[in-house]
Amino acid sequence: MTFSGGRWNRDRANPVQFHARIAVIGGLGLIVFAVIFFRLWYLQVLSGDRYLAEAQGNRVREITAQAPRGEIRDRDGKVLVGSRTALALQVRAEELPGNAKGRGAVLRRVAEVAGMPTSKIRAEIRKQTKELPSNPVTLKDDVPIELVYYLRENQARYPGVTAERVYLRKYPRGSLAAHIFGYVREVGPEQLAEPQYRDLNPGDEIGQEGIELAYDHVLRGVNGVTNVRVDATGLPTARATSVQEPEPGNDLVLSIDSDLQAAGEAQLASFGFPGAFVAMDANNGEVLAMGSSPTFDPSVLAQTNISTAESEAIFGDPEAEATTAAPVFNRAIAGGYPTGSTFKPITAVAALDAERLGVSETINDDGEYDLGDGNVLHNAQDAVFGPVQLRRAMQVSSDVFFYTLGGRLAEDISEDDEEHIQEWASQLGLGDTTGIDVPGEASGLIPSPEWRNDLYRQGLADRPWSYGDNVNLAVGQGDLQADPLQMAVAYAAIGNGGTVVTPHVGLRAEDPAGRVVQEIEPDPRRQVDIDPEWQKAIMGGLTDAAMEPEGTSYPVFGGQGFPIEVAGKTGTAERPPNPDQSWYVALAPADDPQVVVAFTFEGGGFGADTAAPATRALLTEYAKKYLSVNQRQFDEAAAESGGEAGTVVFE
Repeated sequence: MTFSGGRWNRDRANPVQFHARIAVIGGLGLIVFAVIFFRLWYLQVLSGDRYLAEAQGNRVREITAQAPRGEIRDRDGKVLVGSRTALALQVRAEELPGNAKGRGAVLRRVAEVAGMPTSKIRAEIRKQTKELPSNPVTLKDDVPIELVYYLRENQARYPGVTAERVYLRKYPRGSLAAHIFGYVREVGPEQLAEPQYRDLNPGDEIGQEGIELAYDHVLRGVNGVTNVRVDATGLPTARATSVQEPEPGNDLVLSIDSDLQAAGEAQLASFGFPGAFVAMDANNGEVLAMGSSPTFDPSVLAQTNISTAESEAIFGDPEAEATTAAPVFNRAIAGGYPTGSTFKPITAVAALDAERLGVSETINDDGEYDLGDGNVLHNAQDAVFGPVQLRRAMQVSSDVFFYTLGGRLAEDISEDDEEHIQEWASQLGLGDTTGIDVPGEASGLIPSPEWRNDLYRQGLADRPWSYGDNVNLAVGQGDLQADPLQMAVAYAAIGNGGTVVTPHVGLRAEDPAGRVVQEIEPDPRRQVDIDPEWQKAIMGGLTDAAMEPEGTSYPVFGGQGFPIEVAGKTGTAERPPNPDQSWYVALAPADDPQVVVAFTFEGGGFGADTAAPATRALLTEYAKKYLSVNQRQFDEAAAESGGEAGTVVFE
């Protein structure tokens, strides 16, 4: 402080400090100016073109036009699944009133005519606008034409509400082959992350199950795109600047014969039991027919908005534990059942290969097999067949004969750790997926010492593997789980001399002009060594079982004058606490198998009572169409047989 002129004055700041402050402030200002300058230079000079393009792009909106999926046809060219045009109720969100009151009034009116809650409409608008801001919001598919007329007549009360053309799946044959087809749905968020769907956008539709999924790359077309200039509010300002028309998907031709498919499904329905069947070319694996019961209406799944009741009627209650009772469950490729005596040809091959049985060896069937500890097994209905060789044992289905083989092969497990039955069952296609091109296949189960002992160690089984387990397996009982497709593959390999085919329903893909773009011919899974002498004895026994008196299915085939020889085996499997499982597997013609058919019915009882007649009905259709057998030949053969019932032991 200094005193001047009679008063104290504050000293001026130190000049050095003052100039330093000015320099710091100036430097900061220069840095800020430089940052702003270089940012503007970057935006306007270096990135100008990009931002100009984006700005112009904001004035153009892309509107997607859905492409129709290709048709699915049977081997004769009949359309099984097609696409039809329908009207969808849609809302263009940008054309709704801008104020909340007006917007709410329009949505309430839409809810009334559409039969939808307003809350659901708002939710769909939020969801679809977020995913596809340029596209209209689809509220409901397949609306009646009367609603379209009403909206057009009252457009002023429904601004932004339209009805546009969309494509929906159609099923000319109703529920026929529903389990094969699957269904189509919008691609999900998780699926969009998968490589095969990387080119798709939310709202695009893909196959979700069945061959719609397996051959989605064939059936799915290429969506069209229309570019339209819009103003700041998103409303169109001019005509479309460019239009790329949608490209339809390719058609898929199946190996399925719709006539055989209908015959098989009719048999499932006629008996009224849950069940399944497969008819397959025994030499190349082409599936001619495959069905499961109960079935469902696939057209329900073609709808965009399915009610909870409709969904649960097909898929079951989502909150409940997984159940095989749901109609969507495909028993033909995922139903795991004990097979009963239809397993015996597999046991025979295993015993012959292990040299535990000779083709002409005689085993005395006195009606009993002693497991020890007072446990005695008997033939069905306590039958006694006396001395039998393999061929007759197959004909009359001697349980004692095959119990004996199971016991002999159990000794090999104990002595040499050789699991002959298990190994041959695996080689012939059981206990693993067959590789069919219909998703959802189950592997089934071939019980083995390792499997049961492991469960026992974990406390999940009441005992370890025993001698009796192998004896039970020899006749297709116990913990064995197989489905009709696996049994068809196994029998086909025995019938064709050892080729384990890869079953498939896809035959070829054709473009919309009918040109073949892909042939579907999967290689066999493997070749197994079945001695021709073994095959002759087994096939002879199966033929006698169907065509000769005392055969287990003679009343169904030979006794009813079936005009071609069939090699077939009945099976009646115990499945507590459920009633007996009915089975039949057949090869025809017996001397040169062309087709294999497998039927099973839950609770169907004796194989000869249920599954065998169903097989006969399907083979009748096959014989007429593929073996040139006409009805007159059926009638003459039946008259010649006299309908003789013969002597039979049902199993």
